[in-house]
Amino acid sequence: MTATATSVGESDRTQPRTTRASRVAARLLRLLPAAAAALSGVLLYVSFPPRTLWWLALPAFAVFGWVLRGRGWKAGLGLGYLFGLGFLLPLLVWTGVEVGPGPWLALVAIEALFVALAGVGVAAVSRLPAWPVWAAALWIAGEAARARVPFEGFPWGKIAFGQADGVFLPLAAVGGTPVLGFAVVLCGFGLCEAVRLASLARRTRAVRRSAAAVALLSVAVPVVGAVAARPLVSDKAEAGTATVAVVQGNVPRAGLDFNAQRRAVLDYHARETRRLAAEVEAGKADRPDFVLWPENSSDIDPFANADARLVIDRAAKAIGVPISVGGVVERDGKLLNEQILWDPDKGPVDTYDKRQIQPFGEYLPLRSLIGAINDDWTSMVSQDFSRGTEPGVFTMAGTKVGLVTCYEAAFDWAVRSEVTDGAQMISVPSNNATFDRSEMTYQQLAMSRIRAVEHSRTVTVPVTSGVSAIIMPDGRITQRTGMFVADSLVQEVPLRSSETPATRLGVVPEIALVLVAAGGLGWAVGAGARRRRARGVQPYTRRTPAASPEGVRPAR
Repeated sequence: MTATATSVGESDRTQPRTTRASRVAARLLRLLPAAAAALSGVLLYVSFPPRTLWWLALPAFAVFGWVLRGRGWKAGLGLGYLFGLGFLLPLLVWTGVEVGPGPWLALVAIEALFVALAGVGVAAVSRLPAWPVWAAALWIAGEAARARVPFEGFPWGKIAFGQADGVFLPLAAVGGTPVLGFAVVLCGFGLCEAVRLASLARRTRAVRRSAAAVALLSVAVPVVGAVAARPLVSDKAEAGTATVAVVQGNVPRAGLDFNAQRRAVLDYHARETRRLAAEVEAGKADRPDFVLWPENSSDIDPFANADARLVIDRAAKAIGVPISVGGVVERDGKLLNEQILWDPDKGPVDTYDKRQIQPFGEYLPLRSLIGAINDDWTSMVSQDFSRGTEPGVFTMAGTKVGLVTCYEAAFDWAVRSEVTDGAQMISVPSNNATFDRSEMTYQQLAMSRIRAVEHSRTVTVPVTSGVSAIIMPDGRITQRTGMFVADSLVQEVPLRSSETPATRLGVVPEIALVLVAAGGLGWAVGAGARRRRARGVQPYTRRTPAASPEGVRPAR
């Protein structure tokens, strides 16, 4: 009897511990999808430059698909937002390098909303046959929206921009960044579905066939498509060659006070150009056909300031060839971020005004509202830049050079317009000095590599403080500088005149994928409505007393 009492007492004491442990385990299990969503977002970030781990995007989307499969819209929204935060918080940390965490966190909070909405869509279509196709299209639809709103959009973080070293890169020449990004996301979601179906493969032969079909469609087809597109990628010259010089003059110091060093920055670029001219005269460097300076290399308006004009003119005469100069000019009361074609004999002969200007950097949306919140913002952007309206293609020593100024490289239309306007090569003059040694410059360099393949053009990237580079039409970097050093790059590069399918099609592939996304979402919504109606309308059955085991009603 004592033993029995003791056993009962021990059971009473251990019961609460077991129950608490079970509750804790249950809570942790409920948190698993949220943790997986956030960590898969971080994994996606790690796949982006400066790292060359492009393939990590596939397991990132595989895990994201796993946590969303079969979820309701609320769970899809929350898990999608966590995925977006895991991805964008580290990716865009450079936006707060000089201005503090406030703008960085605000930007990420807004951009992650687009990812959250994509999560809702992915969760909705995850019950459909071949759901990875619909889900990947929905992701690209989210990117398309993010590239356009708010404030003209912010395409930074497109999946395509993390694939400059990947096997899918040739697809950029087929349909631009939408098709390249779609292939990567499809492969990731397809990997998720293939693994899921493979785990069920023992059950029926039909399931095994479904697993094989999904694996083929979602995993093999993008890879095979990329291999098939390889002939579109070439670095052969079609319109001759040109010897180009990219000048990086450097800046006295990094940070927002870069703009207070305007004369020093101009002097640095003129000095590096004169140094290059001396090397050419000494036979130590090839004579370039033209020279490319970066954005903001002359923030002193050379049209209004005779001293700045003289500095540029002397540099052009020393090298003896045309220079594309990045200037800040004021014309007719408008402030313009301008590229100026400077002839050594005639001076300025052509200009290109930046068309896609940066919100909160080159102009301030909602100025009165933001000024009421924080005067510092209005003082940093005291005057809004105006937008250019025409593509910029300079004819430099017989070569047609398309200008895509810095931030514009992230926008599909801004790059394509220069190629369709006749550019035989592209230059992306940039100023990254305000972002110090952050990953921003490497992310932007990767964009230029994607653009090189997308339009089959040599791309040069002259930057004030680095990394400047020369990129072949097949996306290879053949020369690059360090950061915060004065340097110049000289190379003979191929000129090309043909147009890739991506150049010819323009926005058509993106529209097609958005329509696929809309079709999948419509199908999912309709199927969900039918399921709810089926659950809500049950046939009426009259209840009768329970029968005895023998099937005979009990006597009353």
